[in-house]
Amino acid sequence: MEMAERRGHDPGKAVLRVERISTYYGKIMAISDISLDVSEGEIVSLLGANGAGKTTLLKAICNLLRCRSGQIFFKGQEITGLRTETLVRLGLIHIPERKQLFDSMSVMDNLLMGAYTWYAKEGKKGIDDFEFVFGLFPILRERKKQFGGTLSGGEQQMLAIARGLMSRPSMLLLDEPLLGLAPLIIGHMLNAISELRNSKGMGILFAEQNAKAALSISNRGYVLSLGKIVLQDDSQALLSHESVRDAYLAR
Repeated sequence: MEMAERRGHDPGKAVLRVERISTYYGKIMAISDISLDVSEGEIVSLLGANGAGKTTLLKAICNLLRCRSGQIFFKGQEITGLRTETLVRLGLIHIPERKQLFDSMSVMDNLLMGAYTWYAKEGKKGIDDFEFVFGLFPILRERKKQFGGTLSGGEQQMLAIARGLMSRPSMLLLDEPLLGLAPLIIGHMLNAISELRNSKGMGILFAEQNAKAALSISNRGYVLSLGKIVLQDDSQALLSHESVRDAYLAR
């Protein structure tokens, strides 16, 4: 694939900016010389087959995996190497692929864990945060006393995102949020992610193998292969790009 120019995009407005980062697993390079950016109120897809480096990149941004080289900036501040809990307080939230809920805790307690940075001070003053996530995912209101581990796969994914939202982020890093979901739930999830951009002005970096679904709500996208960005463009151009169609859409 040849690298494409991003039309109508100004990286100077980016809230998240990644500059030429590389990471390793032991002596094996996992991602190499990756640069990307995400602006406020923008959904950016991170596409690629399983093993392309999408999850590794999100972990590196959140310092769950150390960068061997390069720099990462968030809201104009360099965050390379900062502790993950510091990034949470700055407003950068990572929703991992396998949900990682507190299975033996109720839905409500899972949400309270997401609100730990502010709930002790504000308590019931933060009721609007709960109302927002219940409005986004109404089924969670019905399930709020149910243990997280007893929810369906789609409901668990909703809870994982809702818990992340309770920390009041300004940017979300979503890792495979559509994986294993039924088509009806995928549609609901895409609507919810779009709502976060449209109503909250949130920036979202959206790693996903389901390229057609991801690009349907994204402004732009990057395609990874073997730990490198091989293509980047606006979503409509990527949907019509021959290499993307052949690799990800002809299913």
